[in-house]
Amino acid sequence: MTSPTPAAPKPAAKSSLAQRFSVEKIVLALAAPVLAVVLSVAICSVLLATSGKNPFDAWDVMVTFGTKADGQVLILNRATTYYLAAAAAAFGFRMNLFNIGVEGQYKVAALFAAFVGSRLDLPSFIQIPLLLITAMLVGGLYASIAGLLKVFRGVSEVISTIMLNAIAIAIVGLLLVPGRFAPEKGGTTNAIQTAPVSESSHFFTLDTNGGPLYGFLFIAILVGVAFQFTLTRTRFGFDLRATGRSESAATASGVNVKRMIVISMLVSGALAGLIGLPELLQNSYYFGQSFQPGLGFLGISVALLGRNSPIGMAFSALLFSFLDTTGALLPNQGGFPQEIVPVMQGTIVICVVVAYELVRRYGLKRQQQKVGAELAAQAAAANEKKEVSA
Repeated sequence: MTSPTPAAPKPAAKSSLAQRFSVEKIVLALAAPVLAVVLSVAICSVLLATSGKNPFDAWDVMVTFGTKADGQVLILNRATTYYLAAAAAAFGFRMNLFNIGVEGQYKVAALFAAFVGSRLDLPSFIQIPLLLITAMLVGGLYASIAGLLKVFRGVSEVISTIMLNAIAIAIVGLLLVPGRFAPEKGGTTNAIQTAPVSESSHFFTLDTNGGPLYGFLFIAILVGVAFQFTLTRTRFGFDLRATGRSESAATASGVNVKRMIVISMLVSGALAGLIGLPELLQNSYYFGQSFQPGLGFLGISVALLGRNSPIGMAFSALLFSFLDTTGALLPNQGGFPQEIVPVMQGTIVICVVVAYELVRRYGLKRQQQKVGAELAAQAAAANEKKEVSA
């Protein structure tokens, strides 16, 4: 009579172990941004309390407005712009390129798009794609200057993009004058701005209970989907991530690193070209001297908080939009200092660095513990086998 064969390991136990590890990985991924927000709220509460204000009143004003229909529409509209700014910065970050020049790229792109939109009045199905292409082309070409300088002259993209921001301001000042991109002065206004874009340039909006919702929300969603698909499902995305991790390893595997740098800056600038279009085509309809400043640098903060992930940046954009939209009510409803919102955003960015470092160290410690436990289990099994054989 044959002896029974030993039972095979239960697959259920293995799947349960893998599931537990995957859940732990998700928890660690979510812990850092949640910890950053909690730390920021705590720090801002202390600051409000030391200034003689009740922090709970401030949070109540912000949450109350954020839960109303009109507040939610305003938050989504602003988050659309923030998300595009974050995507432009994040694409460079994934390549390990710090495109600090998003600020200048979207301003130059918006200026040219406004000029073309004011001069042409084609059917909407031609006019709007033309303006999108114009903005992306101008933004991409302007950003590619930094890529070419890095490839052929070894200039750091950080330095070149910062300098290109200053040059962009000069370009806007040079072109946005009466008789060039701005019409001749007339009327009662002294503001220097382009002529309004044609009616066919207006992007569609959705009528909701809280007001008009920007149709550019769908463009932002499309950008996020394309961003994720490109990084995870294409050869270009693999080469981009590989080059970002190690240029020498990418070169050894046959990747043309110089070409990847130029293309990455070009795509990052093209995404930056879209940043000013929600405001241009759905709200103001012209480009002026005070056209939405600071979006490029804000996009960097949003991208960092979202860890350069399309889904993470969506939540980050909503958070920053919530702070900006609801925080604007604090000075009028309770006399809170208007500087509290920039303080909150700044502390969130700082807390992100601290929180992710703490979570990284904890995750590394957990991995070391798991490896140690696994090695100890293997050693114990080997000793038991020796004792049985002896």
